[in-house]
Amino acid sequence: MESINWGIIGCGNIAVSFAEDLKIIPDAKLLAVASRSKERAENLGRQFNVERRYDNYSALAGDPDVDVVYIATRHQDHLHASKICLEQGKSLLVEKPICVNASETRQLIELARKQNVFLMEAMWTRFLPVIRMITKRIRSGDIGKVTMLFADFGFIAPFDPESRVFNPELAGGALLDIGIYPISLASHVFMSKPDDITSRAIIGETGIDEISSYLFKYRNGALAVLASTVTGRSPQMAYIVGEEGAFHIPFFWKARKATLIRNGETEETLEPEFKGIGYNYEAMAVMECLRNGEKENTIMPLDETYEIMQTLDQIRSQIGLKYPFEE
Repeated sequence: MESINWGIIGCGNIAVSFAEDLKIIPDAKLLAVASRSKERAENLGRQFNVERRYDNYSALAGDPDVDVVYIATRHQDHLHASKICLEQGKSLLVEKPICVNASETRQLIELARKQNVFLMEAMWTRFLPVIRMITKRIRSGDIGKVTMLFADFGFIAPFDPESRVFNPELAGGALLDIGIYPISLASHVFMSKPDDITSRAIIGETGIDEISSYLFKYRNGALAVLASTVTGRSPQMAYIVGEEGAFHIPFFWKARKATLIRNGETEETLEPEFKGIGYNYEAMAVMECLRNGEKENTIMPLDETYEIMQTLDQIRSQIGLKYPFEE
């Protein structure tokens, strides 16, 4: 595959960022975009000089020249859009969270495996150069046994009860929108589901979690202390503590650098080369899998995606958050 043709379903802000990063990958081409709104598809198409602009998902899914599709719709529409593509045999990169709950996630994974096509959740953080560097060093024992993880993500979302952040009909709330970042990081660091979960939340007037916190305990004696909020700007940092040192990662979800700390002092600054916004790294990982004939990615495997969704389900059960469209 000399060049890989991408399609994008959903034409919002995240699609724009992803399209920007595709431009810096020499062997990637954005061939088609689709939205239920013809106007939105046309706007994105003009912005990036996209040849094919569709006003429905099925038309893009059926385009024989599209090799892989990036699903950039709202959370609650991921299942529908993804199934249309998988049934047409299209490889998929689905924006996080891959679905709203574990039941939907299981459906997608089973369908992808039945169709024998590639599927991956777009947890772009894992593919960033500094995160890959830190992961390698943790796995090699550079800071000894990891005993604690502190991670948070909070920003101020302008209150709009109809927006995707605050509307329960759109699977709103801090947990699914940004809480998944520290939770996925914990899964990546500890390489397992937590054995014990304690969650607390502040449920706002629209019925979604505006502030939520999560305490995970692991069988090996480690803890993760995590939080997210859409009503205030938090440090947005991660601190990975080992018995022989720690990694401090500012703005971990879009990380460009980190520091290694031993005995309370900075020992080393990690700042590898970084290009684009950062979505290009997950896109290149997908393209490598396609060229190798792989149906999933080892950095973000499907079984782990499913386990993370089970964790999110358990948290929502504890804080009493159920969306109106769920059975």
